[in-house]
Amino acid sequence: MASTAEKPIQLDQFLKLANVVATGGQAKRLIQGGEVKLNGEVETRRKKKLSPGDIVEVFGMELEVVMEE
Repeated sequence: MASTAEKPIQLDQFLKLANVVATGGQAKRLIQGGEVKLNGEVETRRKKKLSPGDIVEVFGMELEVVMEE
């Protein structure tokens, strides 16, 4: 489970926040390379806005989007 700020977060930013990648470039390559799933479907848009409850799958891990209060 990874937290985000109160406002919507983009998929590439989420991967950095969750420490899956160290840079935006790494996130871009993973996403555009079809290595990331969002709610069970391959997602290739790095600017895709995430919502609370979304599940991001990468490297065999499942990360749930949670908004901080």
